[in-house]
Amino acid sequence: MSNFEPYFAVIFSSQRSTVERGYAEAAQRMLELAAEQPGYLGVESARGGDGFGITVSYWTSLEAIAAWKAVAEHREVQRTGRSEWYAHYRVRIVRVEREYAFEAAAPDPA
Repeated sequence: MSNFEPYFAVIFSSQRSTVERGYAEAAQRMLELAAEQPGYLGVESARGGDGFGITVSYWTSLEAIAAWKAVAEHREVQRTGRSEWYAHYRVRIVRVEREYAFEAAAPDPA
């Protein structure tokens, strides 16, 4: 029997525009701010050289996600993202029912 509790993932896929002004600082601040929110579990992110990226944040509930979306500083960055930093984006919210992982054994140093 597993102790796994389902949780939620917000999948943010985006294509960056050519505007760089303030993006890196805002992205870092949003990572820090999200981590302070009740219900936040973590984040994973990757961006290719062509500007396409995917960020997945993990949350305990739909209510926690809605509260994060409503944070004033986050809403301001969302507005700037739409007007300057992104050519387009898509947000998907999913319930994670199951997970599993693999981790290779560390090589023997001898």
